[in-house]
Amino acid sequence: MRVEMAFGKTGLNLELPGDASGPTPAPGTPHWTILEPRWAAPLTDEPAAIAAALDNPTAGPALEDLARGCGTAAISVCDITRPAPNRVTLPPVLERLERAGIARQNITILIATGLHRPAPPEEIVSIVGERIYKNYRVENHFARQQPDHRDLGRTSRGTPVWIDRRFTDAGLHITLGFIEQHLMAGFSGGRKLIAPGLAYQDTIGSLHSPMFMRDARAIEGSIDDNPLHAELLEIAAMARHDFALDVALAPGRRICGVFAGEPRASHAAGIAFVRDKTTASIPKLFDAAITSAAGYPLDLTFYQTVKGITAASHIVRPGGSILVVSACAEGAGAEEFARLLLAFDRPSALLEKLSQSPVIVDQWQLEKLALVFERHQVMFYVPGLAPEFRSRLWGPSYDSAPEAVAALVSSLEPGAVVAVLPEGPYVFARQSSPELELAH
Repeated sequence: MRVEMAFGKTGLNLELPGDASGPTPAPGTPHWTILEPRWAAPLTDEPAAIAAALDNPTAGPALEDLARGCGTAAISVCDITRPAPNRVTLPPVLERLERAGIARQNITILIATGLHRPAPPEEIVSIVGERIYKNYRVENHFARQQPDHRDLGRTSRGTPVWIDRRFTDAGLHITLGFIEQHLMAGFSGGRKLIAPGLAYQDTIGSLHSPMFMRDARAIEGSIDDNPLHAELLEIAAMARHDFALDVALAPGRRICGVFAGEPRASHAAGIAFVRDKTTASIPKLFDAAITSAAGYPLDLTFYQTVKGITAASHIVRPGGSILVVSACAEGAGAEEFARLLLAFDRPSALLEKLSQSPVIVDQWQLEKLALVFERHQVMFYVPGLAPEFRSRLWGPSYDSAPEAVAALVSSLEPGAVVAVLPEGPYVFARQSSPELELAH
């Protein structure tokens, strides 16, 4: 059986022994279950839906009414690692701001990089479109430069809140994002475009400390009682989050839902929509899984690849195996993450060290991976990752995709049931019983 996995810009064809048809596999071969993302139907008229959401929002005043008298505006948009359709959503937002009297030169569009690398000019063009790039102020956020941030105090949990002053000092504060499951905050979008998107590194570090990362409620799809979600909402309020425009995406990254207005209410409406339309139910946990990091741009680095692994971990039984295939064309990720990847030969050693030390930039992604290793075996096909990193991955790494598949198959019991997630992080599946939630 051949399956095409999302992998880099071109995809990756995997040859799997047997097939996915019939209730039982051929003797001696696994039974493969392909789990594709569930999507809502794409909108037939995206511009009309966006206009309607901006002018008749879920809650609060229309954007144009809200903008009158503000004088200046700042708009936070996703960076290249998030497939937000900024080139579609930005123009109608900018049109309404200018109609409300905010001059073009008084509008700042900020690329919410968090601690990701800044976007070079050609990438900014890809993010916002050439016309906007040439006619508006579009700038990167730099999380490591403290003078660029304003101190807003501390949250009720003690997180120091420093947010990009280009955003806080504007008269109107807007975010543009999209909503999907997120491995820590439950769902993306809304408040995440402020923190960590526009936050100083100390704020980002606190949000990714073990207090949040090891809480069983800080996982994909979890909003109720998720302490990280609550913390992000509190920070967004401190930064005066005035208006949010979030979308849900269909295949081909087309828009299937638009949610705008007062940020808490509009984001909650978007989450309810995404949950209803995208959650798949499985009768029991799988013996193993093959997953991806959803291809370019998400699988540019190993840092982002972890999301494909955590997504699969929720549907594989304890002790089961996960094989991840990811191009990793830009290698490990940021310098701090790369150093951590080389520093620990066992996941338990990393977890023990992090519980006793101040937060290190980017430790959280490796911490989430280590938590997966406490329950599963993980195998890797990550050809863009340099050999010195591949040797430190805590699980076997293979030189070719066929070799990796053969190793996984050979480790399975006859008749094992294996999930295949061609677009790993975009598959939102849960067991149709409380056992899975209790397990996590």
